[in-house]
Amino acid sequence: MIPTRLLAAAALSLLAATAVQAQQPQQAPQYPTSWDPTLMERPDIKSAMRLIETNFPQQVEEWVRLTELPGKSGMEQARGAFVKAEFEKQGLTPTVDSIGNIIAVRKGTGGGPTIVIMAHMDVVFPNETPKKVRRSGDTLFAPGVGDNTASVANMLAALRTMNATGFTSKGDIIFVGTTQEEVGLKGAEYWLRTNPRPDLLIVPDGAYGSVAYGALGIYWTKYVFTSPGAHTLTSRGRPTPVKAVAAAINRLYALEFPPLLNGAVMNIGQVHGGDIYNSVPQELYFTVDLRSSDPVLLDSLDRTITRVTQEVAKEFQVGLRVEVDQKNQAGGTEQQLAGARAHPLVQTAVDINRALGMSAGMPGAMEAVASGATDANPGVVRGIPSIAIGGSKASGAHQLTEFAIASSALPSTKLLYLLTATFADGVRVVPAVRFVP
Repeated sequence: MIPTRLLAAAALSLLAATAVQAQQPQQAPQYPTSWDPTLMERPDIKSAMRLIETNFPQQVEEWVRLTELPGKSGMEQARGAFVKAEFEKQGLTPTVDSIGNIIAVRKGTGGGPTIVIMAHMDVVFPNETPKKVRRSGDTLFAPGVGDNTASVANMLAALRTMNATGFTSKGDIIFVGTTQEEVGLKGAEYWLRTNPRPDLLIVPDGAYGSVAYGALGIYWTKYVFTSPGAHTLTSRGRPTPVKAVAAAINRLYALEFPPLLNGAVMNIGQVHGGDIYNSVPQELYFTVDLRSSDPVLLDSLDRTITRVTQEVAKEFQVGLRVEVDQKNQAGGTEQQLAGARAHPLVQTAVDINRALGMSAGMPGAMEAVASGATDANPGVVRGIPSIAIGGSKASGAHQLTEFAIASSALPSTKLLYLLTATFADGVRVVPAVRFVP
């Protein structure tokens, strides 16, 4: 039997060791990377970096021209024609699919991974919205200048640089200018559904200096409340969709949602109905934009929202019609995406961001995020190694006051080129140059 005093001493030692360990900072996990800093010393890469810098003023001019072209989701023809013409000038043979995506394949020598570079051409603004770019120093002001026109220009610049420097790859590099991203990632979803599965998907459309490797599930639903209607003079005491909509919105906003990153967010973006002042409307609806990375939570909240609206419709004695616009599936929580985070594509992008001095921005911003709402989402859901990277340092997306810092597109273009060059011949893991966040 061990003496009591020895047991007490051992317990005190254990407590002291635990306290010391708790005070020591926990080392962040290391992730495999394919980034080799010596790549920057290769003559062809040096030449490519210099060429991107030399041609950057022309790239900004092209960025401005693209921004000023109409490109509302579903009506991207002018921008599509521009991108198609540029692909043709670079010796590619672009095709246009049934949803309007512009696709061009830069053939590889064989035996390597297929890399897809995908940038969406559409913007949220009506085509008649004034989009003339105003410049003030290094800042470009215009609706859509950041989201996502900068990335389209970056993609074209990367392609030109590849051709000018004789860039070769074993696998095909497929450039896709997608449509209808802003209304549900429809162009990307269609392309991935109707084409062979690529090995890697790189989407320039995200936060500058950050890498998104996850996918927010995005559910868009319209809740339509109906009634027979009535003239104002005979409306007293009759059921009206107005009361039902008001009550439903109140109750939905009273629901408690766990916050993102692993929680959810809901927005009621539209409320419409009624035709005249002096009548009870026969139809009145609101729309719900529900988002979460957690597929189980997303479906649970979607059912809750529908149940609440059904209860309200019954309580106020009006009809209810539920119209599902889209259901883009969730990629998974950070824990569920541990395997995706461990793919070298993610850490490689993080490491190149660091090498180029691209900071994730505000304090506390994450270099790699298990979320995202870009054309990378359909790839994440399919289990394809997929990331979204920054196209420019911009602010005010989806607002008329949107602006972007012109010079920020330079490192973003280099990032896109270096990522492609790193994986052009296959996925290599370089343990010797792993970085610890």
